[in-house]
Order: sequence, then C-alpha cells, then structure tokens
Amino acid sequence: MAGHCPAIPFIVAIMTSMNDYTRNEIEAGRKLFTGEWQFSAAAGTVESLPPMRSIEIAFAGRSNVGKSSLINALTGRKALARTSRTPGRTQELIFFNGGQDLTIVDMPGYGYAAAAKSKIAAWTDMIHAYLIGRRNLARVYVLIDARHGLKDTDDPTLKALSKAAVSHQVVLTKCDAVKKSELAERIAEVEAALAKRPAAFPGVLATSSEDGTGIPELRAAIARLLAERR
Repeated sequence: MAGHCPAIPFIVAIMTSMNDYTRNEIEAGRKLFTGEWQFSAAAGTVESLPPMRSIEIAFAGRSNVGKSSLINALTGRKALARTSRTPGRTQELIFFNGGQDLTIVDMPGYGYAAAAKSKIAAWTDMIHAYLIGRRNLARVYVLIDARHGLKDTDDPTLKALSKAAVSHQVVLTKCDAVKKSELAERIAEVEAALAKRPAAFPGVLATSSEDGTGIPELRAAIARLLAERR
C-alpha cells in the first residue's frame, strides 16, 4: 500500500493542472465553437494564403495522430476536417471558420515516409514562411499521440516553431487508450521536454475525440487565448 501512495497526489496534481479553467471559461469555450463551422480556404503556397483577418490557431501533428478527429470534436462537426482529404490538398494549409473572430488552420500531417523529398522540402519552406509571417497566428497546437509520446519525427516541427518564436502547446490525443497512471507519466515527460523550449506554452492538454475527454478544456484554453489577444 505504502508503495502506491506517492503516485496518487502526483496524478491528481497533473489532472488538476489540465483542468484549471473557470466555469465562465468553459462556457466561453463552448459558445466559441457553436457556430456553423465551414471550410473557407486552402493554401499550398505563401502567395495563395487568405488575407489575415480573424485570429488564427493552427493544429499540427504526425500523420494518423487524430488531428481531423480532434478538429471535428472541437467544432461539433462530424466531417468538417475531411475537406483536407480532397485530392490535391494533402500538402496544403486548410482554413475553417465558424463565423466568429477565430479561424482554425489544419496543417498537413508530417512524418509520412511515402512523401517525396521535394514535396517535403517545399512544404517545409511554405510552413516556415507561414509561421514567421502570419501576424494573426496566436498559437500552434502540436498534437501528440498519448500512447507513444514525443518522437524524433516531432522534433523538426518543434524546432521550427521555436525558431520562428511562435507560441505553441502540446495536446495529447487518444488519451482514452492510455491508463491514468501512464497518462500522468506521459504528461510529465512531455512537459519536461518542452521546458527546454522558450516558445512552448507550459502545460499539456490531454484529450480524446472518442469519449470527449479534455474537449471542453481545450475549447476553454482557446477562448482564454482569444480573450488575451483582444
């Protein structure tokens, strides 16, 4: 029994820090995503980027990390992010708007070995130009599979964000597939790694598009971000 006691407050502390939002912020987050979210633009080059109007948040992550599912869960639309699966758009930034002062940017999944090196290089250059030149980009949420944690394929993206001095925060996905004790350890591991990156926002958000875990908190985090930018 004594051997298990130290883990309990540790887990509680981790889960509490994840959910440190007021009722008003949770409600603000809910309202923020009640609009009729729709595809608004796609950009494969810097020249084709839409005008900078509303505040933007972007979602990045490895292929198959659950990015589309998370965007759909946030917006309450079952198939919104499928727009990015349209042929020819796999290497583009996809923009969604819900009628309020917020635009979601779906970034192409990275770490896909079958992609040609020339395409990867072109995508990398375009993304870097987007990151350093998009004044209305408030934050990039980097999605990490909770079952695996940070991988070497995540490093280039995190380095690019740090180099561009873009605020970014890690969001763990598929947390329903991980035991609570393992999740607490995973969060601690990721937070320790991010502590070395000045542009990384402290704190990791744990989510599951499958059972809705963490979705209200992520919405609240985005609502808080927008309130701070206004």
